Amino acid sequence: MTNKSITMIEMQQRVDRYISQFKEGYFSPLSLTARLTEEVGELAREIQHTYGDKPKKSTEQEGSVEEEVGDILFVLACLGNSLDFDLSDAFEQSISKIETRDKDRWTR
Repeated sequence: MTNKSITMIEMQQRVDRYISQFKEGYFSPLSLTARLTEEVGELAREIQHTYGDKPKKSTEQEGSVEEEVGDILFVLACLGNSLDFDLSDAFEQSISKIETRDKDRWTR
């Protein structure tokens, strides 16, 4: 793990600089959602191999949970950029809802 931390805004900006260099630009929201689903499936598979009961086949490449989460973050940044919303704002809305809805749900 590195000590370099970036904000979600910086992540979205970096993704936008990368995508903007290509004529094709961002995929459609539907395609990005399909890609996000694919990446979440790859994360699930990696977790199953690492922590679950299903070991990898000898022919399967090594991967990591961290790498798969990174792929998901990349696709989420693409989705936020293509639909013009800030991931930080989306997270803030979500965590505020959770903090209110679930404040008395768990044992303290």
